[in-house]
Amino acid sequence: MIILGIDPGVISTGYGAIKIKEGKASLVDYGVIKIDKKHELPARLSGIYNGVSDVCQHFKPDAIALEEIFFSKNARTAITVGHTRGAVILAAVHQEIEVFSYTPLQIKQTVSGYGRADKNQMQRMVQMTLRLQKVPRPDHAADALAAAICHYYIFRTTSKLEYQGGRGENR
Repeated sequence: MIILGIDPGVISTGYGAIKIKEGKASLVDYGVIKIDKKHELPARLSGIYNGVSDVCQHFKPDAIALEEIFFSKNARTAITVGHTRGAVILAAVHQEIEVFSYTPLQIKQTVSGYGRADKNQMQRMVQMTLRLQKVPRPDHAADALAAAICHYYIFRTTSKLEYQGGRGENR
């Protein structure tokens, strides 16, 4: 199974692909889709859509884990990032890939065990989980990897619970 994590951004959208084999997560690749900030929003969204489509075609993920964005102070930024999320979701739908959304709190709790973990703690947990030599950079790519790891942990736990429920256990 390949899980593609996406950290949406209007200028820099992070992606991180992990492979699950024999119950262990390993790194496939990570990076960012950079968009020229001189472009107007429609051109940026088109670039994000095309970039995510290319990444999906290259890695052929089974699922996409998309970070939800929460802004309590700047509504304009929230709306723009919402448009970006829409471009990502549309690219996934056109590739027939299921999308799962997670809040930053869910990702932090699932990956680090602490919902208020800072960037450094999260990056170290991503590094340790994927057994990497160094912390993944830039931040958007590390966040995308964290989203992918979050989905893996939640998917694994949910699958085990459903399997046990089907056998009559825990009833």
